[in-house]
Amino acid sequence: MLRKIHFFCLLMMGGSAIAQTNPGITQWIQNTTNIKGRHYVKGNSTPVADDVLANVQKVQYSTDWVYVTTTGIPSYITGPFLDGNPSLAQNQNAIFKISLKPVKNSGTPTSTTGGNIGIFINGVALFDYRDGVSWSNAQQALKGGPLMGMGDNVWNRDAVVAERGGFDCAKGHPAMGNYHHHQNPSAFKLDKKVISNVCDLYAADGLYLIDSAQHAPLLGYAVDGFPIYGAYGFKNVDGTGGLVRMKSSYKLRNIAVRTHYADGSDVVDGPAVNSTYPLGLFREDYEYVAPSAQQSEYLDEHNGRFCVTPEYPNGIYCYFATVDAQWNSSYPYVVGPTYYGVRTASKVTSVTEAVTTYVPQSNGLSQKEIVKVSLYPNPSSDVLVVQIAKYLSTNVVVELMDLQGRVMDQQTVYAGSTMAHFDLRKMYSGDYLVRVNTPNAVITERVVVLKD
Repeated sequence: MLRKIHFFCLLMMGGSAIAQTNPGITQWIQNTTNIKGRHYVKGNSTPVADDVLANVQKVQYSTDWVYVTTTGIPSYITGPFLDGNPSLAQNQNAIFKISLKPVKNSGTPTSTTGGNIGIFINGVALFDYRDGVSWSNAQQALKGGPLMGMGDNVWNRDAVVAERGGFDCAKGHPAMGNYHHHQNPSAFKLDKKVISNVCDLYAADGLYLIDSAQHAPLLGYAVDGFPIYGAYGFKNVDGTGGLVRMKSSYKLRNIAVRTHYADGSDVVDGPAVNSTYPLGLFREDYEYVAPSAQQSEYLDEHNGRFCVTPEYPNGIYCYFATVDAQWNSSYPYVVGPTYYGVRTASKVTSVTEAVTTYVPQSNGLSQKEIVKVSLYPNPSSDVLVVQIAKYLSTNVVVELMDLQGRVMDQQTVYAGSTMAHFDLRKMYSGDYLVRVNTPNAVITERVVVLKD
């Protein structure tokens, strides 16, 4: 099982002074090489090429706003969705207008809603915990028993728990074609405890990979304009204390029946806690427990905190994609159940103010850039992951060779993806070479295959 993996940072050059210093402009993964999306069909582990561009197509900005044009399609492979979801990831033709000057909401916090509550740096949508289904026992007398449906929104079902069987390897799925993540966008097979076997036949890598030895990357922005980070950050808000896993302050309630909310409100009864309706199936099964001053790695009721990050050395409020000790997604997952800031982001049909187009570096690697290649696990017996760090916007070819230089397998790491997978189950024991072909250099690493 993987224990350490690296995220590549997308570094962009050019543009005005504001563009060079504002991550809300520079950190989007722009598609400069016409990479197109791919998807799996159930029963076939060979992906199908789509005729839709992946990642972000354009970034424009003014003094106050950034406009992100995206298809909503990632460069990592999507699907299949094994719960019967008939939809595929489809082109959203979207322009998102996001504030470059987010502000705290000083009034009553705004609750997250269904649909887009944020955008990842590859242009893919973020949804909150819900799947649009709630418990509705008000209709029991008419229906002859309990009912799960659009319901009364009293006991709201958690999509991460209820729809796990319908997520692809990257932990995403579409709603009417709008592909999105509800949770930490890293592949199931890279968690310490693997809770879905979908990656066995339909491997994908997701947006990033957890690395407990590095500050988590900037993953995107919520619709209030505040940034979203991955699972690990600095222990202390001033950037000191080393790296720790950022922890949700929401805990499962100690209940056997669902008759009241955590605040004591008497509500319409939901189903009793049992194997069919386990604790955690509904959002209201959780309660917020405010952390003490010594628990600086525990997040607030919005799943964030004000802190220093690599992209924001002067500090800013940040949300985090929370996971538990096994790296499985932890409620409220990313943002929510309320926003910290004033919600401002929206979809627009066109840009109606004077803007500058941000042009990223499009010629691959800077001559000063050092590519880092990591192999995990090594030695290995069944699967080898080749992780490319600090790579920019050009595809990378990765070859698995024997010591005589014969190519046994070849994979392409597409811009906006992070790694290649090699199936070693049919390989013999022995030493092999992994060759990574970049625009500036050829990097070769040795890997050991061990068989019982």
